[in-house]
Amino acid sequence: MLYISEIFGITFSLLSVILGAFGAHLLKKILPESALQSFEVGIRYLMYHGLILLILPLLSLEDTQWIEGFFILGAFLFSFSIFFLSLQSIISFNLKWLGPVTPIGGIFLIIAWTILLFKYINFYIN
Repeated sequence: MLYISEIFGITFSLLSVILGAFGAHLLKKILPESALQSFEVGIRYLMYHGLILLILPLLSLEDTQWIEGFFILGAFLFSFSIFFLSLQSIISFNLKWLGPVTPIGGIFLIIAWTILLFKYINFYIN
């Protein structure tokens, strides 16, 4: 059986390692420090949410599709908007329009964590 959550978890974790190496070895030489720090925030959040997507099925909770969806969409929007905004100084496109995408991704992550908290509490109360 194909588990989309786990595939995204593995992919996000893999990408965070690859992009982390890319940032540490190549971007460190060409990006301003503030852009590099932002890029690293995107990497951390991608890894954190890749890991929760791998752990979530182990929690024995029912009906976690909404949580998984919010984690996947939130991590994607949050991290990738940060990646592109961080790289803006070395690419020739104006990507400032991506600025509002980052907090939207963050809101999706907050929603996912909130639903997970309530599901987890409800699971152990009942």
